[in-house]
Amino acid sequence: MARAYFYIGSATATSTPLSSSPFRHRKLPAHNHRSSPPLRSSTNTTTPLTMSNQPTPHPSLEVIGGARDSFLPAFTSLHTPYHPYPFIAWNRHVETIFAAFFRSLPDIKFRRECLRTKDNGTVALDWVSGDRTRLSAVAPVLILLPGLTGGSQDSYVRHMLVRARSKGWRVVVFNSRGCGNSPVTTPQFYSASFLGDMSEVVALVNNRYPKANVYAVGWSLGANILVRYLGQESRSCVLSGAVSLCNPFNLVIADEDFRKGFNIVYDKSLANGLCKIFTEHAPLFEEMDGEYNISAAANAKSVREFDEALTRVSFGFKSVDDYYSNSSSSDSIKNVCIPLLCIQAANDPIAPSRGIPREDIKEFTNTDHWDKGKRLKNLYGLVLKTSKLWLLLKIGPFASISHTSFQCFLVLCGTIKSGG
Repeated sequence: MARAYFYIGSATATSTPLSSSPFRHRKLPAHNHRSSPPLRSSTNTTTPLTMSNQPTPHPSLEVIGGARDSFLPAFTSLHTPYHPYPFIAWNRHVETIFAAFFRSLPDIKFRRECLRTKDNGTVALDWVSGDRTRLSAVAPVLILLPGLTGGSQDSYVRHMLVRARSKGWRVVVFNSRGCGNSPVTTPQFYSASFLGDMSEVVALVNNRYPKANVYAVGWSLGANILVRYLGQESRSCVLSGAVSLCNPFNLVIADEDFRKGFNIVYDKSLANGLCKIFTEHAPLFEEMDGEYNISAAANAKSVREFDEALTRVSFGFKSVDDYYSNSSSSDSIKNVCIPLLCIQAANDPIAPSRGIPREDIKEFTNTDHWDKGKRLKNLYGLVLKTSKLWLLLKIGPFASISHTSFQCFLVLCGTIKSGG
C-alpha cells in the first residue's frame, strides 16, 4: 500500500451549508492495526502514472503532495478555469445565504429505519424507498452525514443522493439523534467527539451488504465526525473511500471565527436549530445529575452557549473549550488509511481555511501511483459534479480565474488500494 496525501487549492468561493456547524479535537484511542479490507471488485486496474504523461493543471489550481501527478488526470474539470456566477460570487456571505434559500429540493420518498444503539439511543437511517429490491446486493453503498442539525430534508443532501442513485448507488442518510425528525430516546444528543453511532451505522450497512463497497460523504460537522472515525479506525476501517466537504477540522479555530462579524448570524441560526431539537426532548434531561443547565440550553443564543450548557456535560468534558480542543478532526488526518477526498473553501465563513491541517497533509507524500478503481473515481466525480448543484454556482470546487488568490482548498488523502 502507498500512503497518499494530496492538497489541492483553487480560486473559488464554496461555503458550508447552513445546516452544519463548527466543533473540535479528540486524542485518538490506542488500537490494534490490521490491513484495510480490499475493495470488493473483480478487477485490479492500478496503473502507475509517470511525470511524462501528466497534463499541466490550470494556473488557478494549486496541487501539493506526492500524488499530484496521479490525481490530475482523473478529473479533467480541474484543468479549466471557473467563471463565477455573476450576481452572487462577489461575497462569501451572499453565496452562503443564496444557496441556503434558493436551492431546489428534489422530491424523494424515503423508507426510515430506526437503529437502536448499544446505549439505547436512536439514530434514523433514511433509505430511498424501493431501492432495497431495485438494486443488486453488490451495488455500492453511500452513507451521507449531514451537517449540524441537518438531515434527509436538506437540499444539499438530496442533490448528492439523486446523483449517486443515477449512477446505480444505494444511498442512506444518517440522521443523527434528534435530527431529521428522528426520535431521542436517551438524555444524549450527538457531538463532534462521539463516534459510537457512526461505528454502529457503518457496521450495520457493511453487514447487511457484505458484497458491496461502502463509502461515506460528510458535510461540515458530519465531515468532522467522518474524518475522526476514519482516523480512529485507521487500518481497520471497512469503508472503501470517503469524501469530506467543508470540514471545520480545527474546532477551536472554527469557534473563534464563528463569533466574529457577520458569522454571528450563522451562529444564531444554528443555535436556534439546536434549541428547537432540545426543547422537544428537554424532559429527558430534567432528572439528570451533574452540571446540566437546562434553561441555558433551551435559550442558547450561540452554538458555544448550547455546547457549554449541554453537549460538553453529556460527553464528560470539563469546559466547552476542552470539548472543542479534543473533538477536532485535524489530528486524525495522519491516521486515515483509506482514500479520502476533502473539499474546502478558503473563504468559507463556517469552516475557516486556517484550520486545515496542511502540514500533516504535506508530510505524507510518498506515493507513486493512483488507484484507478472505477467506483472510487466515480464517487469523487459525482461529488465534484454535485457540488455545482449544492452551491448553485455550476463550479464544483472553483470560483474565480484568479491565478494568485487561492479561494478553495481540496485535500485528497489516504492509503491507495488497488481494485474497483
